[in-house]
Amino acid sequence: MNAAEQVNNFATASKIAAAVNLFKSYFRDARADLKPWTNDRQTRELLDPDSIDIGFHFPGHSRRWNSRSILVQIRFYEDPLDRHRRAIGVEAGGYDHRGQQWRFSTVDNWRFEGANCPDPEVGERLKQFCQETLSVFNNDAEVA
Repeated sequence: MNAAEQVNNFATASKIAAAVNLFKSYFRDARADLKPWTNDRQTRELLDPDSIDIGFHFPGHSRRWNSRSILVQIRFYEDPLDRHRRAIGVEAGGYDHRGQQWRFSTVDNWRFEGANCPDPEVGERLKQFCQETLSVFNNDAEVA
């Protein structure tokens, strides 16, 4: 779900801002998009209410990324017994005019998959960003 639509308290807004700033600290030329999904009925049916989705766009096509835009989805799980909600993973995908070029997930094996994966140095920085983002969202302040 669009990050902008997930903001319902100060703690969540602060954590989203921290994630954006983290990404930009690793990749300075990125421009954040807190509403990467269109607001039509068909798209809304596909959105995951248990994620915070942020788009990042680069000027032109980045050969190091093998894409122009990155979609980052921070996934959450709420324990039905204690009602505690926590971030369980980060998924990312790289896109250009041909569609998705690669994907990455911390949920499974922290590996890049796809036709045109980013170069290894960029991949390592994205992994560091994901690890730090999970830490931001799993600190003691509540994310609702």
